[in-house]
Amino acid sequence: MINNVTLVGRITKAPELRYTQQNKAVTSFTLAVNRPFKNANGEREADFISCVIWGKSAENLANWTHKGQLIGITGAIQTRNYENQQGQRVYITEVFANNFQVLEKSNQANGDRVAQPAAKTQSNDSFGGSSMEISDDDLPF
Repeated sequence: MINNVTLVGRITKAPELRYTQQNKAVTSFTLAVNRPFKNANGEREADFISCVIWGKSAENLANWTHKGQLIGITGAIQTRNYENQQGQRVYITEVFANNFQVLEKSNQANGDRVAQPAAKTQSNDSFGGSSMEISDDDLPF
């Protein structure tokens, strides 16, 4: 069986770092990922994909990234479920990220995004060792 996901998208809000009772770091975040086609109005739509990352990578993602930043992740799709307070079964599907790569730096002084490959990477496996060039015209934001 194969369950392998690679996503490139923008973080939709500040990543949420927290720690379990066993003191393991976990960060939840959502990526906005463009669809490869335009809708009837000629606009690109995006999917908003829930993601989670654990351990040192979770701490690094929370410290190195911010809302609107372009990142790449690799991981796997996982589903889980629980029973809510009303006794209903709730199902959640999310990407369990193994690693991430920051794909652009941001200019912290004025908050502008700069489309340049970033040097910081947290990864056991890379995206092939080459950086991507993405024009602002290719992005939905």
